[in-house]
Amino acid sequence: MVKPDASIHTFIELIRKKRRGKLKIYIGMCAGVGKTYRMLQEAHVLLKNGIDVKIGYIETHGRAETETLLEGLPLIPRRKVYYKGKELEEMDLQAIINLHPEVVIVDELAHTNAPGSKHEKRWMDVLEILDAGINVITAVNIQHIESLHDDVKEITGIEVTERIPDKILQDADEVINIDLAVEELMDRLKQGKIYDPQKIPYALEHFFQNEKIWQLRELALKEVASQVERRIEQNIPPNLQLRPERFMACISTNYETAKRIIRKTARIAAYYNSKWYILYVQTPRETDEKIKLALQRHLINNFKLATELGAEVIKVKSNSVAKAIAEAAIEHKITTICIGKPHISLFNIILNTAVFNQLLNKLSETDIDIIILS
Repeated sequence: MVKPDASIHTFIELIRKKRRGKLKIYIGMCAGVGKTYRMLQEAHVLLKNGIDVKIGYIETHGRAETETLLEGLPLIPRRKVYYKGKELEEMDLQAIINLHPEVVIVDELAHTNAPGSKHEKRWMDVLEILDAGINVITAVNIQHIESLHDDVKEITGIEVTERIPDKILQDADEVINIDLAVEELMDRLKQGKIYDPQKIPYALEHFFQNEKIWQLRELALKEVASQVERRIEQNIPPNLQLRPERFMACISTNYETAKRIIRKTARIAAYYNSKWYILYVQTPRETDEKIKLALQRHLINNFKLATELGAEVIKVKSNSVAKAIAEAAIEHKITTICIGKPHISLFNIILNTAVFNQLLNKLSETDIDIIILS
């Protein structure tokens, strides 16, 4: 028999107060910690409490204990999609909206939909479901969070291509970490409870190494802790709050460096629950007529990334990068400017201009800080 916990009762209360759908996210350090299992447990509890809950999409990965929990839960049939001669199954977004349950369970939030779907990503489907007034319970692994991409790649050596914007987590009504001791996770893997037996040796040699899992676990714990801190700060009376922070990331046309600056600034801004911007100063050498098409595409992609992470994009034309930075910082009431390490072109441009000392003076006069990001 499934016993409800306090967080489930809290979510039931949120459901009954809602207009726009409420979002609950279970987050874990990696596959196999029990996110899907926990969602199905909660679905049974909600159903028992008279909540109209349906399964929009669940991926059991053939795990017997997870498949058993599906029994007795109403499933919304998946939509069949044909792509390159293959039949694929996707979540039926329109069916969910038409049926309009109180709560829908949606697994694998970072999933990329098949070509021809209404939205490119499943998290986009979830936003539409929420806008329709339907509550969503979903799950994601820590390696799929956009601003953690570089950290995850450094830990695992894997380029994770399916990612969700941090704003999805920041806007969630509840974010709950499904934690599991690393030793227990490794035992589950060896017992064949996560992957098929033939995949276990490869997993142990690559992703599922103790050191990697420990680091991913730490990332997951820190992420959920920061979400809790953010909610506490939001409830602090205005007269007790510190000055509102505003961050501005300064980027150049260097694609990879700009991405790192954007992601790191997004993490800092999220920690402070603050508004943030990215600034690109277009110099005469980088006009649309002179800049290479590849660099233009990189810029556009970085603008898109920043927007998805919650930034407002500022693009200005100027002969002086340093002067433009100072003016933009003052105009937008920036408290902290974020730039890359000194070897990047943007920083060299600033250092090599006579205006740099003026920039520092202006920033000191307005109490604006500079952070140099690694």
